[in-house]
Amino acid sequence: MKKHSKRFNVLAKKIEKKNYTIAEAVAKVKETASAKFSESVDIAVRLGIDPKKADQALRGTVALPHGIGKAVRVLVIAKPPKDEEAKAAGADEVGFQDYLEKIKGGWSDVDVIIATPDVMGELGKLGKILGPRGLMPNPKSGTVTAEVGKAVKEVKAGKIEFRAEKAGIVQATVGKASFENEKLVENIHSFLNTIIRLKPATAKGQYVKSVFISSTMGPGLPIDKNELAAH
Repeated sequence: MKKHSKRFNVLAKKIEKKNYTIAEAVAKVKETASAKFSESVDIAVRLGIDPKKADQALRGTVALPHGIGKAVRVLVIAKPPKDEEAKAAGADEVGFQDYLEKIKGGWSDVDVIIATPDVMGELGKLGKILGPRGLMPNPKSGTVTAEVGKAVKEVKAGKIEFRAEKAGIVQATVGKASFENEKLVENIHSFLNTIIRLKPATAKGQYVKSVFISSTMGPGLPIDKNELAAH
């Protein structure tokens, strides 16, 4: 059984045994985010899906209206002239063969990788390295595209990628505890609306089973499912 720190246990005592509205949860998360660093606000959604089935392997992107509060490092794998387009859009790292070699050597000091379709034949060979790190570009998430400039700007502005894990749980960061309450609430609504909109047609029974919101170091707060139906 996982042991929690004294600090965590003190914070846990502040959590009432009830389901929270999103606004209430945000206020409580901000109250309990007392670490010495700027804590993120995270969301975990348990879905009634079987990710092992191809038609229920949920993944997608959402442009959070207020971003996630951190600088996102973007690598673009592209050949000329697309490499210049990526640089102009603000990509942190841009290249092709040189970055393939760096990745093979274990380098992955970026948050998102965007690639043009013509390089995926080579980049795809690195799937065993990039896949487990959540860095493999994918057309469904908009990270395999000829419009690399647009993709870079969207990611930098707050577009995040998400996917359901083996147990049908989707986890994501939706901002910082330092954000204003209203901005966090809007980000959370945007995220949940996207999850609900992407419900697989073959998913049976209850789709959204539970939603928890927490800070990086704090306890999770369960969200009232009645509120989810209204958004």
